[in-house]
Amino acid sequence: MKWRHSLLVKYLAIVILAMLIWPFIFPLAALVYYVPETLNRDQSQEPNPYAHGDRIEEWWHKEAQKLSGATPEVLDQELRTYKEKLPKADFFWVDGASSSRLALPERTDLPKQWSFDDGIAFMKKSYEKDPFTVVAFIGQDPEQGFMVIQIPRALMKSEDPFYSQKYVIVIILAIFLLFLFVSWLFFYKIRRRLVRLEEAMALPEGKDIPHSITIRKMDEIGQLEQAFNRMIEELTTSRQREREEEGLRKQLIANLSHDLRTPLTIIRSHAYTLDKEPLSEQGRASLALIGTKSDDLNRLIDNLLSYTLLSARKYPLTPVKTDMIRLMRTSAAGWYPVLEEEGFEVDVQLPEEPLYWNIDPRWFNRILDNIFQNVLRHAKSGSYVCLRTEVKEGRTALVIQDRGPGMRTPSSGKGAGIGLTIVAMMVKEMRLEWDIVSTPQGTKVYITGTDLNEI
Repeated sequence: MKWRHSLLVKYLAIVILAMLIWPFIFPLAALVYYVPETLNRDQSQEPNPYAHGDRIEEWWHKEAQKLSGATPEVLDQELRTYKEKLPKADFFWVDGASSSRLALPERTDLPKQWSFDDGIAFMKKSYEKDPFTVVAFIGQDPEQGFMVIQIPRALMKSEDPFYSQKYVIVIILAIFLLFLFVSWLFFYKIRRRLVRLEEAMALPEGKDIPHSITIRKMDEIGQLEQAFNRMIEELTTSRQREREEEGLRKQLIANLSHDLRTPLTIIRSHAYTLDKEPLSEQGRASLALIGTKSDDLNRLIDNLLSYTLLSARKYPLTPVKTDMIRLMRTSAAGWYPVLEEEGFEVDVQLPEEPLYWNIDPRWFNRILDNIFQNVLRHAKSGSYVCLRTEVKEGRTALVIQDRGPGMRTPSSGKGAGIGLTIVAMMVKEMRLEWDIVSTPQGTKVYITGTDLNEI
């Protein structure tokens, strides 16, 4: 991955850019406010002459100083000139004898002869009040009198642009919000891509492998997406290989089962022929062993075929309402001669009341056959098998119990466990539950189903 594609580099660029912008914020704030005002202003419009009080005050004192020693006629003429320049302002002057002279416009509120108290009252009335008032001594000499200018404060609003603090705050806040927005947008896009990756990891309905994801950017998340796609590809390949191997294995088992049937039939037919011939005791024993092993091999072939059909879901299942007590008794009766011949005590403790489950009788008989075969192989030392019912977790369970050494004890007749595998598959397909409790004192197999008696 190239460094410029890194998410870390991109976000550091955002932070550095924000830090570089800060020194330009204040000049930018001034430009943002000043330039539009300057461009939008009507160029033919004169600036407001009443706007700046400090400038007017300075100008008025300078004009009063210039009039030092001027005659009353000159002062009157100058006041009229000022009136033409500032027509909305009021002017008047008082001579050195404290007499009111020219007032523009004429005013009746001014005393004709000013006393010291009148001057104090006027100054007190005018200080920082409306109208704005400036008093200047003529020639900077109180003996020559004073002149006054008054301007309504409503006229003193400046139309010039100014560097206002509120505009600076607004612009700084806007820059800060812009940085927050860019940061939010950056992380929002990252989050959206992560959510998309999370959704891609979810298993589609009816499938056991997620779909691959389209890689749009080769950054850290892009590398994660690439690794995810690589994992999906490996899983798909592995699952395909597993299915192919499973298919080959099932096909091999089916072919072997069929191929073994013919020689097994021939062996059993020759054993049957030899059984009619006169043989020694050792020959009879060997012939009996051949018959036993042939039966074992035949059952193994049946189990292999059943396992293959169950795995391929081709073993027909027809569930019907069945009396389980009667089915257990029938199966026990079928196995009784074999168990008795091997020296087993068969203890049937089944109740008289029927127990109805919704199962396939043929499948359940196969389950019982496999369990009884395991008892014959591995629990012969206990010479005991019991069939009974037991209430387990509020439901009636069928129990097959022996007194063998337990499943963890090594047995010379122990096989690959395909019989119990078939039991587990059949129990699951018929929606039953089963459990095995094995100790050195014996093994109990519990099979539990839905009691139709209570429905």
